[in-house]
Amino acid sequence: MEGDEPVSDVFRDRFRVSSVCICESEARKNGMEISESMTSCISDLAYKFSEQLAKDIRLFVHHARRKTVKIEDVLIPTHRNEHLTASLRSLWEDLKAKEPQSDRKKRRKPPREEEEDEEDEPS
Repeated sequence: MEGDEPVSDVFRDRFRVSSVCICESEARKNGMEISESMTSCISDLAYKFSEQLAKDIRLFVHHARRKTVKIEDVLIPTHRNEHLTASLRSLWEDLKAKEPQSDRKKRRKPPREEEEDEEDEPS
């Protein structure tokens, strides 16, 4: 990455820069001005919220004894914010609709069949 700066610091800084750009863009779009201190405050709050959400999601996945995050793991910690939950569900549905549908799923041979195949192969 950039120098000796830890990866988490780089991600945090990029997140904050993106948040500030979004704030300024939305303010211009609505014919408003926004102070630098306000954009800084909003970006800090957004980063802290995202950090806490990531921790909650990690806990839900760990509790379910899985290593893969599912949509339910993301939606559960957002249940207090109906608008956020609805937005995430909508995004999820859009992503699911764009995902290519395969007619056949890859099927892995059961372990017994794999062993038989290995025995049949000449050494």
